[in-house]
Amino acid sequence: MNDFSDLEAQLKTIRPAPLRESFIARVESEIAKPETTVEEPRNVIRPAQFRTRWVIGLGLAAAAAVLLFVRVNFQAPRDSAGTAAASPAPIAKPAPLPEKVLPNSFLPAGSTRVVYHKRDEGLLFAQNREEPMRRLRSMTQETLQWKNPATGASLSVSYPSEQVELVPISAQ
Repeated sequence: MNDFSDLEAQLKTIRPAPLRESFIARVESEIAKPETTVEEPRNVIRPAQFRTRWVIGLGLAAAAAVLLFVRVNFQAPRDSAGTAAASPAPIAKPAPLPEKVLPNSFLPAGSTRVVYHKRDEGLLFAQNREEPMRRLRSMTQETLQWKNPATGASLSVSYPSEQVELVPISAQ
């Protein structure tokens, strides 16, 4: 039993209004007119103009290269009085082991779920149900994070998801 059958029957009887003769005559006269040339916009780069202006770009690139070479210091560094002539020999000493050894694996650090779009898509008449159902669609972005305490590295993965719910509506 569909409540919209009367409305659908009324909508099927509706037809578009006929076109006016004056409108049809105007369209025919516009089609019959000879085609006019359209001016090209002035901001379009034409190949002839582009060929003559590449010299300016080449000149600017050469000037930038000269400035880079001027700024580069080609002289060897001077010895200063404050630096030592020779470094002392390193002393071999075993590094102390930390009391607590951190595992070298990723451990869960956090997760977030953000719903960024939720909408009501209206009523739906399911095939196996007599009463209507409301369809709700939500778009989410889930992010999972892991950290490695031994190296300090972190890993983050984000992925979108979509959920569609059908909620029954009781017509009382």
